[in-house]
Amino acid sequence: MLTRRGLLLLAGSVGLLIETPALGQDRMNVVATFSILGDLVKNVGGDRVEVSTLVGPNGDVHVYLPTPGDARKLAAAKVVFVNGLGLEGWVTRLISASSTKASIVIASEGIKPRKMKDEHDTGDVPDAHAWQSVANAKIYVANIRDGLIALDPAGKASYDANATAYLGKLDELEKQVAVTIAKIPVDRRKIITTHDAFGYFSDAYGMTFIAPEGVSTDAEPSAKDLAKIITQIKMQKIPAVFMENITDPRLMEEIARETGATIGGTLYSDALSDPSGPAGTYIEMMRHNGSEFSKALTD
Repeated sequence: MLTRRGLLLLAGSVGLLIETPALGQDRMNVVATFSILGDLVKNVGGDRVEVSTLVGPNGDVHVYLPTPGDARKLAAAKVVFVNGLGLEGWVTRLISASSTKASIVIASEGIKPRKMKDEHDTGDVPDAHAWQSVANAKIYVANIRDGLIALDPAGKASYDANATAYLGKLDELEKQVAVTIAKIPVDRRKIITTHDAFGYFSDAYGMTFIAPEGVSTDAEPSAKDLAKIITQIKMQKIPAVFMENITDPRLMEEIARETGATIGGTLYSDALSDPSGPAGTYIEMMRHNGSEFSKALTD
């Protein structure tokens, strides 16, 4: 026969069994459009959110084609985080097709966008790659925090604490990147990349990035364009060319053969690597890219 103390212990044990799965069920369904943004959301959301990412590691968000499964993810979501600034040209149609009732949070809200030429050189458009500056990533974090709190006020203390801790890590990251780039001789801080994704990095840390003219992530340059690129590298004495994880490496390999420029390591611009790779998180991505620049450009 159970004593009163035994009954209390049993009741407590049952309560724990009931509470544990409830916590898992109460996690808020959240969608992020691409892997870098998804990582930021996970760091702020912590255990209170279940994050699904549409464009995964090594995926090209510019040319992504949404699937019916993506529409189902949006339909089940409480909040959808998008980059904005024209990055996800397909997301408005996907949101409409999904009939989602989710709140839409633009993570880049409040960032002053730099301008860049569009891929057809017909005019200036906002540069969508704002996360390439750590200072901008901090704005993303604040917007993510506020978006989560608006949907889940009960989690405010958790979201505030997670964001504060992560912002501290970003402060350290920003210092590390600045120190790494400062060690590269000023006259060697010039590189070619496969598309124009590093403008914010350039403005923040004092490097010159040149993307091949006429090249987008979904089109190959003509022979005439390629000749212009090679001439430009030779004239400006650009010491290194870099490939990215979302583009075909053959273009950079051909340019390097023609110019003698060093081929740097793989950069991660619009997508993280697989979790086991060198850029499985935003912080790892920024450290990795800075290290690759340093190795290729430091005598």
